[in-house]
Amino acid sequence: MKIYNSLTRKKEDLVPISEKKIGMYVCGPTVYDEPHIGHARSAYIFDVIRRYMKHKGYEVTFVRNITDVDDKIINKAKDLFREKPDLIESTKEVSKKYLDAYNRDMKLLGIGRPDREPKATEYIPKMIEFIEELIRRGAAYAVDGDVYFNIKAARDYGKLSKQNMEKMEIGARISSHEKKKDGLDFALWKSAKEGEPFWDSPWGKGRPGWHIECSVMSSDILGDEFDIHGGGIDLIFPHHENEVAQSEGAGKKFARHWMHNGLLTIAGEKMAKSLGNFISIQDFIKRYRDADYLKLLFLNTHYRHPVDYTEEKIGEMKAQKERFTILFDKIDRIVKKTGASPKAAVVPSKIEDEMKRAFEEAMDDDFNTPLALAALFDAVTAVNKLMIGKDGFNPGGTDELASAKRAIARLADIFALEIEKDCSKEAVDEAAVLKLIEKRNEARKRKDFTAADDIRRKLSEEFGVVLDDTKDGTVWRKKA
Repeated sequence: MKIYNSLTRKKEDLVPISEKKIGMYVCGPTVYDEPHIGHARSAYIFDVIRRYMKHKGYEVTFVRNITDVDDKIINKAKDLFREKPDLIESTKEVSKKYLDAYNRDMKLLGIGRPDREPKATEYIPKMIEFIEELIRRGAAYAVDGDVYFNIKAARDYGKLSKQNMEKMEIGARISSHEKKKDGLDFALWKSAKEGEPFWDSPWGKGRPGWHIECSVMSSDILGDEFDIHGGGIDLIFPHHENEVAQSEGAGKKFARHWMHNGLLTIAGEKMAKSLGNFISIQDFIKRYRDADYLKLLFLNTHYRHPVDYTEEKIGEMKAQKERFTILFDKIDRIVKKTGASPKAAVVPSKIEDEMKRAFEEAMDDDFNTPLALAALFDAVTAVNKLMIGKDGFNPGGTDELASAKRAIARLADIFALEIEKDCSKEAVDEAAVLKLIEKRNEARKRKDFTAADDIRRKLSEEFGVVLDDTKDGTVWRKKA
């Protein structure tokens, strides 16, 4: 398995520190607002990576942190609770509210929870210990209740983001309220402002800076050196660059491989509430009622590249989803007609073997989901051809069809796609649908095709039902 390492800018063999065990740390959300589809992309990508590694036999420890104390959260608390004097409690309420919303929406999308989900506020004592070690090593300094990382003590600062330190220093400025020595120095500990959340420390009351939490959490849970650190490409600088500097400043090796996902745009523009193109996960599900459309959009673009969201593309993803559901519906009808067992054991066919080979070859090459997805669709095409015989269906191949269906569904499950879920008749008055289909069949027999078309249209518009006329009669399914 090869992955692209953002640190070296090349694909490298994934060689775990411990054989068949993978430690993966991914930067999670700062919980101050409703989760949006941009959050979904990063969460989904690393869930798929975790799922695939487990498919390949690795034991994965997946850690994703929660930033539950931060300037954004405090400012949100000030906005939401203007009449509430206790900013400390209102900040806790904000972080809980939006963490619950994040976990709710990830579950709604079928995205798995990490193995560990540490919160920043749970790690304050260990952050203080970490900062004390940095000061002891001369990599940090305290001044008037604040503590800053000494950028001059960092080895090869800029090696992850590939920025030139001399050029960065030219652009760095120290604002009037800051007490740091160098424009590039960054806060490890911030002295408390009036009314804000605080913790006691050797430097006085305060709270940690943003960057320090990830260095502390990852080393505590996964060890001083671990296999993969992930996050959005927008975090490479300064967040991840500063994590490297902190951890190495404390004498730790830190992450072997860095993985970064591309960002999401809406019709070519950055998503922002001010632009009116902000799409929350709740908004998406309410509109389309199927999380797989969003997942398919993500899968069709390599994780390192940006993905652009448009309504037209979601329409294309609906059509892609239907390719699976239509095939599965056909197979189910054949199995039911022949009385065969849908779980019959069958030696994998050439179609299944080729699909699995192509799927794993694509995923082993830096998780190339577009090619892996193409392998599934190639199998769908091949199975459709297998079904067609002189009398419409290939006789005697029922067990093979059921086996192919299971094989496609197993690999689709790595992508958390619910293509096997039988939702065709959910929330539909089946008796009314069947009655209308009977009336349509009668109209067709008397060659009243206008009436038959009217019934088809009524079923589509009022019931959300699609009809398929087969040699065995008319069957129906719910529209995607």
